[in-house]
Amino acid sequence: MTIDTIGSATTARPADRSAVSPDAAAASGVARAPATAVETVNAVKGSAPVPTLDQVSEAVSKLNKSPQAQSSGLEFSIDTDTKLTVVKVVDQSTKEVLRQMPTPEALAIAKALDEQIKSSPGLLLQQTA
Repeated sequence: MTIDTIGSATTARPADRSAVSPDAAAASGVARAPATAVETVNAVKGSAPVPTLDQVSEAVSKLNKSPQAQSSGLEFSIDTDTKLTVVKVVDQSTKEVLRQMPTPEALAIAKALDEQIKSSPGLLLQQTA
């Protein structure tokens, strides 16, 4: 199907098109068929290596030293109890914490849940489908 301007004297192009090979389709920008369910599941379950705490600490240190983080007042850290990454927005002049993600309250809840699970496992469900 083609869209012609009003008053156009040209005729419409034929509707049938020749089959395009996958390599040619990728090169010409033609979209490929949607992924099958198995491909999608395998992509999501991909076994990416989990970084160690030392690797994460090193990355956080590099982030804190970056000029972008320093100029925008961002401060990155790792909560020692929950091992969660914490991002703080700090006022450059007063050094006051303007915003923190996750909030101190959320970190306290996560810590309490971790302790609850360790002290009495099975109280909260830990099953996977």
